[in-house]
Amino acid sequence: MVRQTKENAELTRQRIIDAARQVFLARGVSRTSMEQIATAAGVTRGAVYWHFSNKTELFSVMREQVFLPLIDRMDDNLQLENNEDPLTQIENFLNGTIQALNESSATRETYEIMMIKCEYVEEFSEVLRQILNNCDGIIQKLEQLYQRAKNKRQLRASQDPEQLALDTHLFFSGLLHMWVKDIDGSHFRKRTHSLIANHIDLRRN
Repeated sequence: MVRQTKENAELTRQRIIDAARQVFLARGVSRTSMEQIATAAGVTRGAVYWHFSNKTELFSVMREQVFLPLIDRMDDNLQLENNEDPLTQIENFLNGTIQALNESSATRETYEIMMIKCEYVEEFSEVLRQILNNCDGIIQKLEQLYQRAKNKRQLRASQDPEQLALDTHLFFSGLLHMWVKDIDGSHFRKRTHSLIANHIDLRRN
């Protein structure tokens, strides 16, 4: 009975997260109330507050369910110390992120919320700080891969791994932003892989 109760609680928690994602997507984060999320999840407002102390915490949990795996995938790439082509590692990571967006509606919808449905003010300023910290981590990992590429003479002598990492991060952030907005796929989505390949090829010695 205890196990069943725990499983039911976890199912309810996930249903609330899924409902929050849909309401955030439809209304925007700032215009969404916990009561609206409760209604969409088919639970009481008290049930929502039992699992999440406020909307900021709920938003953060929703974000982490899809954002952290993308960072973890970058960690996996960094563990391949003997890989002969670090530039291909970077290209695979970028393409893998796009693939995750294509394959998972939850990931795709969460990115859309993060990019165009949320104002990072007041209580959400801390969420923005966490996102920026995560971005710093990605840039550092990219820099390590570019440094490895330079050590393997895959880059020109004048190219700086730190600057390349920042440039790649800004390129991909912009591409993701436009990818999310390109709902019908007529502008950027169909060209994503070729744009990424060209970005990496411009770095090869």
